[in-house]
Amino acid sequence: SVIESVKIAKQKNLAMVAGFCWRYDYAKRAVFGKILDGSIGDVRAVYGTYLTGPVKPMPKAETRPAGMSDLEWMTRNWYNFTWLSGDGLVEQAIHTVDWMMWAMQDKPPVKCTATGGRQIPANGGNIFDHISVAYEWEKGVRGFIAQRQITGCYGENSFYALGTKGNAYISRGAFTTDLNGERNWKYEGPTPDMYQVEHDELFASIRAGKPINNGDRMVTSTMAGIMGRMAGYTGLEITWDMALNSKELLAPQDLRDWNGKVEVPPLAMPGRTKFS
Repeated sequence: SVIESVKIAKQKNLAMVAGFCWRYDYAKRAVFGKILDGSIGDVRAVYGTYLTGPVKPMPKAETRPAGMSDLEWMTRNWYNFTWLSGDGLVEQAIHTVDWMMWAMQDKPPVKCTATGGRQIPANGGNIFDHISVAYEWEKGVRGFIAQRQITGCYGENSFYALGTKGNAYISRGAFTTDLNGERNWKYEGPTPDMYQVEHDELFASIRAGKPINNGDRMVTSTMAGIMGRMAGYTGLEITWDMALNSKELLAPQDLRDWNGKVEVPPLAMPGRTKFS
């Protein structure tokens, strides 16, 4: 498993850098530093969005080249299948989920509920085009994630943390406010490319003999996204332990035959799709 791989990497002193690139963005580091150092007090709730259009819409079946196998067709249109992309919440909006987990000190949520579905008919595939998840931590702390991939709608990729002393925002900048909404801090430092920073710090850690391994938080953020999808697909309240111990298998049973027949599971239907 990925969890076991993270442990082995630590034992062998190997680097493991997750693709959660915003953790290497200077402005984001600064505002989350404010959240984590108590500048806004105790975090009571967070709200994150990833509202955008379709990433890679499923093409019409008649555009499929003659002789192309099911697996190749799926692989070329990977975003539209849960076993390849994980759904938009787990593939794209997972970065917003990671912001939430960052603000929560990477502590797993206790449970979550979700609503979602596919509003716009697709040419195939089996992913939702919208989902909203409500997470809960100990002491009643809440986290809310809204994800949508529908053309012609309002777009936003923002994050808000609400504390007992003030609030923090990532929306056209990174800043904090007091409880009356008055800004009391704004990031105005350098803004190097976060991808370059990510690589620079990785290489520097290896050269120093102290390789970065942020696999634990990678696992936690990804699992939080997965449990949100599970809640949305089944309509159930999903606990962290349920998700972590789930026997769900999204991938086809046999992938050894590239040219074999692969059945696509139907689109999930909350209340009918079973948790496993």
